[in-house]
Amino acid sequence: MTQTRRTHLKLLSAGAAAMAFNPITANSSTSTVREVQMVNDHPEDDKQLMVFYPGIVRAQPGDIIRFLSVDSNHNTQSFDNMLPPGAEPWKSKLGKDFDLTVPVDGAYGYFCTPHKSWGMVGLLLVGDVSVNYDAIKAERQRGKAKANFAALFEQADAMLTGEA
Repeated sequence: MTQTRRTHLKLLSAGAAAMAFNPITANSSTSTVREVQMVNDHPEDDKQLMVFYPGIVRAQPGDIIRFLSVDSNHNTQSFDNMLPPGAEPWKSKLGKDFDLTVPVDGAYGYFCTPHKSWGMVGLLLVGDVSVNYDAIKAERQRGKAKANFAALFEQADAMLTGEA
């Protein structure tokens, strides 16, 4: 029996509907892996040095943020005062890839330990960021980290309001 495109689409729709109401699959979730490169030179702007690329990552609770040590001598470390309630601080090893599973909704601020003074900072926006977004945005920063966070929050504001 040959199957027409219309019949094939009907079967796919019926299968998807059945899976949606299946209690076994309805509660299962799959994690998405999102990659952040730790690099010496921004791949799109040669004036930016020592960066996380991309600087902002949108994710959902349970997703994995994979920090890739593209260039050596970088790591990722959370700011203790820039985590949502229920999230644990982290610090990866220098020059090593690192997987972080983001457990809860909120905004997460992080930096590269040896290059914090260079402004090597990043921002994770996980699920409903209203949990702590305004609080971490108000955190005081110094030097180049202050300027880079200002730019990241400007981008994040645009993303969150649908302008970007």
